[in-house]
Amino acid sequence: MLVLNGQVFYDRRFQALDLRILEGKIAEVRPRGAFASPEMAELALAYPGEDLVDAQGLLVLPGLTDIHTHGAIRADFSDGDLEGLRRIQAYQAGVGVTQFCPTSMTLGLDRLGQIFQGLAGLKEEGEESQRAEILGIHMEGPYVSPAKLGAQNPAYVAQALYEDFAKLAELSGHRISLVSLAPEMPGALDFIRQAVGETLVSVAHTQANYDQTLAAFEAGARHLTHMFNAMPGLHHREPGPIAAARDWPDVTVELIGDGVHIHPAMVRLAFALFPGRVCLVSDSMRATGLAAGEYDLGGQKVWVQGKEARLAQGALAGSVTNLADILRGVYAMGVPLEEAIYAATACPAQAIGQGQLYGSLTPGSYANFILADQALDFQAVYIRGLKQRPWSEAY
Repeated sequence: MLVLNGQVFYDRRFQALDLRILEGKIAEVRPRGAFASPEMAELALAYPGEDLVDAQGLLVLPGLTDIHTHGAIRADFSDGDLEGLRRIQAYQAGVGVTQFCPTSMTLGLDRLGQIFQGLAGLKEEGEESQRAEILGIHMEGPYVSPAKLGAQNPAYVAQALYEDFAKLAELSGHRISLVSLAPEMPGALDFIRQAVGETLVSVAHTQANYDQTLAAFEAGARHLTHMFNAMPGLHHREPGPIAAARDWPDVTVELIGDGVHIHPAMVRLAFALFPGRVCLVSDSMRATGLAAGEYDLGGQKVWVQGKEARLAQGALAGSVTNLADILRGVYAMGVPLEEAIYAATACPAQAIGQGQLYGSLTPGSYANFILADQALDFQAVYIRGLKQRPWSEAY
């Protein structure tokens, strides 16, 4: 396949480039017109058997990478239902999220083991090209602070023990890409030191102060889960985990840019404080893509109205916005387009150690890409070079 005449997002900026795709990967990236004559008839002769995609007037973006999403269209990863997971994959592919990390909740260790083991046994059959790729599990909880639960279930909060994690990792087929925990809790620092070679450890659902967060980074943590949410905010005498992350240069931070979790001014501030280190995430739950009403998250009832999903006591319970709409929203908030795209594509893939294959359009990476107009309306989505159906038609 040749993708021609578009403005390609490459090396963190848009450039007049053409792409050649072979066997599902980006094989070549050349200046526009370098493959052959710009005339399509001549190109067809020069590259027999290859599809020609004319992206004239369009942006060519890497497929979006969501490393924090619980579910969509009435399905949740924590249901442990593979049919539901396939629906989530189809939905994500249809809206432009070409790879993602299904995210668990604070549940009992036995239940998490069952869910993770189910994912390990997931086999793509027949139409895998019409589903977003799973990069690994984001294990959010149960190693969280009871004082900063958010929508996590207090009944299942547990101490972080590496032995428990190792069992879960084995059940998952060693597919846990990210673990979110509160570093101030007993045993957390020892856990971080033992787990860092196997997974990305993130500070989350925490009351940690600045020094406690720095201790987590010294132990090997390198990420901040849904920054600003379920953690102390910035304060001029008590700077907390956000300032600690700013001071540790290779720590990445998640941002739920749905216009509900964080004020637009704080979104702009986050991009200014963490240039090249922001990972846009959806934190989406099962109501995403559906109408307002009553749903559940991690065994707790959730009420959805508009863009808000809340527990009975009023706490936000994830989002109902997919990452594609979050990208558009953050751009509308005033974040430069190139920075917003990088935060929704390459930065999260790199954070979990998969940047060589996902999140960019560099040679050797998978041909997961999007054709979009100037308003960021997606015209086509491709996974490994194969065009995807709209999610409503995909499943």
